[in-house]
Amino acid sequence: MKPDVIVIGAGIIGISTALKLQAEGRQVLVLDRKGVAAETSAGNAGAFAFADVIPLATPGIMRKAPKWLLDPLGPLSLRPAYALKILPWMFQFWRASWKDKYQAALTAQASLMALSKAALERQITAVNGESLIRREGQLQLYEGAAEFKASLAGWQTRKEHGVLFEFLESPEAIAKIQPGIHPRFTHAAFTPEWKNVVHPAQWTQFLADAFKKLGGQIHIASINAIDLKDNSVILKSNDEDYEASYVVIAAGAWSKTLAQSIGDNLPLDTERGYNTTLPAGAFDLKTHITFSNHGFVVSKAGQGIRVGGAVELGGLSLKPNYKRADVLLNKAARFLPELKITGGEQWMGFRPSMPDSLPVIDYATQSKRVIYAFGHGHLGLTQSAGTAELVSDLLAERQISISMRPYSATRFQ
Repeated sequence: MKPDVIVIGAGIIGISTALKLQAEGRQVLVLDRKGVAAETSAGNAGAFAFADVIPLATPGIMRKAPKWLLDPLGPLSLRPAYALKILPWMFQFWRASWKDKYQAALTAQASLMALSKAALERQITAVNGESLIRREGQLQLYEGAAEFKASLAGWQTRKEHGVLFEFLESPEAIAKIQPGIHPRFTHAAFTPEWKNVVHPAQWTQFLADAFKKLGGQIHIASINAIDLKDNSVILKSNDEDYEASYVVIAAGAWSKTLAQSIGDNLPLDTERGYNTTLPAGAFDLKTHITFSNHGFVVSKAGQGIRVGGAVELGGLSLKPNYKRADVLLNKAARFLPELKITGGEQWMGFRPSMPDSLPVIDYATQSKRVIYAFGHGHLGLTQSAGTAELVSDLLAERQISISMRPYSATRFQ
């Protein structure tokens, strides 16, 4: 039987979207080249980062970027072999840092965060998923008063967009929430409403199981061509063709070539992230920890501890540089003296990122039968439930509560 909708991609965006559509009575088929949560949706930090409303392209960032990019092991680095390919993306990133564009992106990000925060609670209730959610808050740490003072403008911006937090201004105050942090970190902001999943792969699989219980199907297939018809869309793989009335492209970093195949050349690229997952007993972590000025976080992943983050601009093809994971882990050991760093498993994944930090959630320009849902960067898990609701509204052509212009597929033209 021909499905109503095919979703390309079985990561958190694709699975959340498929679940939402199936729950609304549509017959949905998910296609993925590897399976459920086989890429970034397995290896991320597992955080619902609703406090992270500030886009990466902030005014003045390009004055700092060259220094960061030239450090191959720094929080933001550029692989030399990828320098020419990333130039168009970097140009758009620079434009996104202009004050007016930054302000517009900030407003749009905050709108999507508010919608996604409410949508997540609806999703958790719908699937009875509370047991897979950790509501333990987050500490964002600063080394000294000067570093803390430099962060205050950002916290004021978050406050203006509804983020709740409290400041901690001594190592002793920090230790009441999370013991074991080096006293070099003298200041912090604690966001009590911050949430994590027990494990990102486990959460995505849980949603996939809920989707299948409602009658949804998941197949392994690598799509290499899209054929737009008047009343349907045909997807071609090496093994067989698939046909549906509608298609949602939610293939993360691999969405770019699919969109190109139907005429949309979008500035989607990858921010490669690295981490190490340590076994149970590595550290008694009470809350999600963000070392923002070092570009990494420490979070729980199942029974273990995950240390990861940073950004490497290097595309999809270059081999991983796991020295980056080593650097993060060694820093974590200095900042958390009781952290046991043996027995870890390293990982590298591809964040699908647009230059303005906003996803593409829109119809393809050639057909309303194809809907894009990709480019969430660091915020795929965070915005997954909200994106699912927006895709559902687009597909049904319902009125939407927020402006969709900031997430348009044509906004960079």
